[in-house]
Amino acid sequence: MSNKETVSVGKLLLAYVYVLIFPILLLWLAGNWLWAEGLIFSLWFIMLCVIAITWLYFKDPSLLAERYKLPGGGGQKKWDIAVVTLLVVGFTAWIVLMPLDAERLRWTAHFPLWLKIIGGLFLLPSALLFLRTYMDNPYASGVVRVQEERGQQVISDGVYGIVRHPMYLGAAFLFIGSPMLMGSIFGLVLGALLTILLAVRSVGEEKMLLAELEGYAAYRKKVKYRLIPFIW
Repeated sequence: MSNKETVSVGKLLLAYVYVLIFPILLLWLAGNWLWAEGLIFSLWFIMLCVIAITWLYFKDPSLLAERYKLPGGGGQKKWDIAVVTLLVVGFTAWIVLMPLDAERLRWTAHFPLWLKIIGGLFLLPSALLFLRTYMDNPYASGVVRVQEERGQQVISDGVYGIVRHPMYLGAAFLFIGSPMLMGSIFGLVLGALLTILLAVRSVGEEKMLLAELEGYAAYRKKVKYRLIPFIW
């Protein structure tokens, strides 16, 4: 791998601080710093991000540097800039709506405990898929582009032997499971829309990979499911 980019210690520390923003915002908007469901999500989110960032810093610093790149550069497809913008705006709105809906303003009627438990359990495969994606794929960029300067190759092992977009599947578990855990209909609706947006992105991403990445056509024949095993 020709690219030797690394992330400075200062940027690493800033990443840890950045991780805290969304959990703090969520609990503050809830108006209850001891909100159990919000705390469960917040601890899960912080642990996942800290583990992923630390692992990448020590084990795959060039991938961490790749994921630090801002949208719009490095050959990112123009259509993907719009998609990433929608994802960032949508994710922020999702974080804001859930605590307002479920705890502070209680727009949504009370969710049954069994539904909240299922939502919490969805966070387990979500974390596994996110972490395994980083471990299995050294080219798991945050933007749609072929990383020619890093010698990108098709990855077909690990979670990539199950579905072609395991990180998107992990995000789907996150977007559906979190509002179930916290008890937010508005969060569920917005989470479903974000999942659909990722599915649409996967279609455009595959068109690019088929055209520009050698071996991807054979991989697509080998691993038949794009996002949901045995379905699509």
